[in-house]
Amino acid sequence: MAVWTAAARQAANMARLSSPKSACTAQGASFVHRRGLAGGGDHHGPPKVNFWEDPMHPFKWKQEHFVIVSLAGWGTLLYGGYKFFTKDKKDQKDEKVGEPSH
Repeated sequence: MAVWTAAARQAANMARLSSPKSACTAQGASFVHRRGLAGGGDHHGPPKVNFWEDPMHPFKWKQEHFVIVSLAGWGTLLYGGYKFFTKDKKDQKDEKVGEPSH
């Protein structure tokens, strides 16, 4: 039975390739666009939310929101550290200028 099926498939393929009308339709069918793995509707895992909707769970945030919040946090931390470590030098200069000289 398998021999007959294989022979029938081979004959059908040969008929498609040798026939000019079939070749045109087969060629046109090969240009049909298939999306493949580009489907945007197949989400894996939990849906992502805006960071203000669930601020205590960063793993649920959208990727771009996580990046923005992370960069803002690091910027605030670095600026706060800079201001903390440079304020003593500025205060000492002000005190020396304000002292009366004898």
